[in-house]
This record gives sequence, C-alpha cells and structure tokens, in this order.
Amino acid sequence: MTATTEKFVQTLVSPDLTTLHLKDILKTLPRQCFEKNRRKAWTSVVISLCAALVGYIGIIALPWYCLPLTWIWTGTALTGWFVIGHDCGHRSFAQRRWVNDLVGHFFMMPLIYPFHSWRILHNQHHAHTNKLEFDNAWEPWTESDYQAKPWLVRVFYRAIRGRLWWIGSIAHWGLMHFKLDNFQARDQGKVKLSIAVVLLFAAIAFPLLLITTGPWGFVKFWLMPWLVYHFWMSTFTIVHHTIPEIHFKTPQDWHEVEAQLAGTVHCTYPRWVEFLCHDINVHVPHHLSVAIPSYNLRLAHESLTTHWGSAIKTRQFSWELMDTISRQCHLYDPDKGYRPFK
Repeated sequence: MTATTEKFVQTLVSPDLTTLHLKDILKTLPRQCFEKNRRKAWTSVVISLCAALVGYIGIIALPWYCLPLTWIWTGTALTGWFVIGHDCGHRSFAQRRWVNDLVGHFFMMPLIYPFHSWRILHNQHHAHTNKLEFDNAWEPWTESDYQAKPWLVRVFYRAIRGRLWWIGSIAHWGLMHFKLDNFQARDQGKVKLSIAVVLLFAAIAFPLLLITTGPWGFVKFWLMPWLVYHFWMSTFTIVHHTIPEIHFKTPQDWHEVEAQLAGTVHCTYPRWVEFLCHDINVHVPHHLSVAIPSYNLRLAHESLTTHWGSAIKTRQFSWELMDTISRQCHLYDPDKGYRPFK
C-alpha cells in the first residue's frame, strides 16, 4: 500500500467523498480483486448449468405440488446465467473479447435478452449511476414529468414503483433493448445481431416446446422460471439503487465517487440465492470497477468495508425492506431524495 493510500485510510474516517476520485478508492483494493481466473470463471459456468439441470429435472420428476419450489429454484439458477452474461458484457469473464461475446450470447439467449443491447445500455447505467436524466435503471420521475404523462403511463409507473416492483425489469427489458433508436449508429450492427440471436432462439425453441409439451409445458418449463428470474432481476436492481437514504442527483450536483461508493447498496440475501446468482448482490465494488469478476466481489467488499465502511450502505433482504421501498421511493424530491405518491 502506498503512502498516499495510507493517508486516505488514516485520515478519512468519515470522508468527504466529493474530494476524492475513483482511483483513490481503487488504490485501497487488493490487486487480486482485478485478476481473471479461468478456473473460477468456468466453474461458475458448470455451477449454473448443473443448477438449471437440477431444476428442470425437478419440474419433470417431482409431483405437481412441488412446482412452485422447482420454479423458484430454476428461475434463480437462470438468474445465475444472466450474471455470467453480465460478466461477459463487462469483459471480466475471459481475456478474449470473442469468448465474452460467445458465452454472453449463449447464457442470455434462453432469457430472450439481446446481449449487446443489454451490454451497451448497462454501461450507460454504470457511467451515470444515480444521475437524473442519464441513468436508465430505476431513475425516479420528477413530479412535473409524472403529471405530464398520459394517465395509463402514470398507472403503470405507480405499479412498478409500488407493489408490482417485481415486474419492473420486464418493462425495462421490453421497452429498452429492442428499440434501435436507443443506440448510436456505430452500435446498431451489434445490437441487430443480438436481437436476431434471441428471435431465432425463440422462433425455434418456443414452437418446439409447444408442440412437444403443449401450452402448459410452455408455462411450466419456460414462462414461470422466466418470471422468477425477472423477480430477482427487479429486486436486485431496485435494492441496489433505491432506498430512502440514496438520492439521485442532477448532473451539476453529481459526483462519481459519491454515486458509485455511497450511491449503491450491499444487500444480504439467503446464501443459496447468493450462491446461485454468483454474488451479484455484492454490488458496491462492482460499481467502483466493472473489471472485478463476480468471484472476486467478496474480497473487494471486505477491503472496502475496512477502508471506507462509513460510506457503504448495507441492508438485509426482507419483505419489510421491499415494503419500505414500494411505499416511500416513488418520485424525485430535490431535498429528501424521494417522496411518495401520496
């Protein structure tokens, strides 16, 4: 550790984050946090493949009344598939770009998630975390924007900001990732490729599933696990960036360290969920550097807690937490961060 880093650690017990740069925080992390490990990366692939296989065997072999449990397991395992694609999108899975692209497309394809569409929009979220008018993940509307929307749009916004938060990622998936206007011309070729991949998969897999298992088989084997996957996607992402203490900022008031270190949440979930989802809940270090692979997130978080613990927000997943978010964090308030609809 350098003398400069030691000075930060020793003097900034409750630091003014706006005086720091990301490099000041990253200097305090162990170097191994950024090292790619081929064995660990491909072990995560094996874990996710085996977990999904176990889930589908359970759907086939267990009695009908076990279906809710097998759906929950399988959907959670498929969330792990997305996390592998997530690492690929950040180029933290493999050294070679073509490997990241190939693996990313493979694991996002059954979820009908266009890999490059997600990768590009998600990188925008990382560059502008909690910045009004720029962040594309759970950005709260201002009251004037909300009132200006058609009534049906307002109803939908109230729903996904309230008790139906768990379908929020479905809306984000459908409204954002298939529209070419959301991407610059230089990126549209790759976006078209990813959209073609998922549409081709759906055109082959869905009719085949319907022919061989019928409409109930489509619901049982694909739709219900897919909905569980979106439950976790919605829950992870809304908790990462939406609690009463976290405030979105206007561009002129936004600061990168404040947003990336203190503007994201470390939330603890049941260990089996964290295992199947490859520790994506360990979110603060990921926002400081997308180069940290998922299997190194815990090591990075331990270091951040030691050096910058006073700035890190932590939560325990519970229905009480989700009730708080769905009751209080609705519209942007310049003073309090959020205000409820009522």
